[in-house]
Amino acid sequence: MYFEFLLNNLWLAISLSTIFALLIGSFLNVVIHRIPVMMQREWQAQLDDTDASQQTPYNLIVPGSSCPHCQHSIRWYENIPLFSYLMQKGRCNGCKTSISIRYPIVELISALLVGFIVYTYGLNEISITLTLLTWALICLTAIDIDHQLLPDRITLPLLWLGLLANSYGLFTTLHLAVFGAVAGYLSLWSIFWLFKLVTGKEGMGYGDFKLLAALGAWAGIDQLPLIILLSSVVGAAIGIAMILFQRHDQQKPIPFGPYLAIAGWIAMIWGQDITQAYFRYIGL
Repeated sequence: MYFEFLLNNLWLAISLSTIFALLIGSFLNVVIHRIPVMMQREWQAQLDDTDASQQTPYNLIVPGSSCPHCQHSIRWYENIPLFSYLMQKGRCNGCKTSISIRYPIVELISALLVGFIVYTYGLNEISITLTLLTWALICLTAIDIDHQLLPDRITLPLLWLGLLANSYGLFTTLHLAVFGAVAGYLSLWSIFWLFKLVTGKEGMGYGDFKLLAALGAWAGIDQLPLIILLSSVVGAAIGIAMILFQRHDQQKPIPFGPYLAIAGWIAMIWGQDITQAYFRYIGL
């Protein structure tokens, strides 16, 4: 009954979805911060040949959120998305240390993108599935920027979810989705080894292969050229801007995952329109 009411009231559905996405955005910040730490603890346990289960519990739930500088426990009213950051003027209530602007940015991006998805597609299985993709890409983007890492615990479930969604023909056929996953992985894998053979250096990580495979599973093999082209153009433009205006060290690697994530999201929303516009432009 309530779901049918939302289906018939688009702006109410958009409003509620945006608020819900804002709340989830707060949890995405937890995922972004904790998954790399969890992985580091697991790697360290393997190096030390110790049982990871004997360590102090550390996961997405435990321990509770606290300030990394003074260990001030974050109370519920200090953790209201956007509002708490503004009320605290971007500072911890305990030690007055500045809180990273990334926290409210992630919350805001989550809300805006999910609101746009519901506005575009309505409240249905497509918008719900695209929302899950959006949240995963936000996490992968932020983690790759911070650590140059695309965790398997996000990319691999994302790949399987794309194949599962397209087994029902949600975005493309299962046939195109499977070949998209295979071609997505092998295309960057081939470039990686060609670059390494020519230069002796590694131009990207295996996480990039898996992310493009996941995007291929979602969008299909026919959208892969667009995703690769868009990611390359955006990556080149931002990379050049960073070098020119921020004096970015040219020897320091720039993560490619965020550009793949941006390109993949654009392809999922506007890919068919962009492709058709291009064909019309060249007269096909």
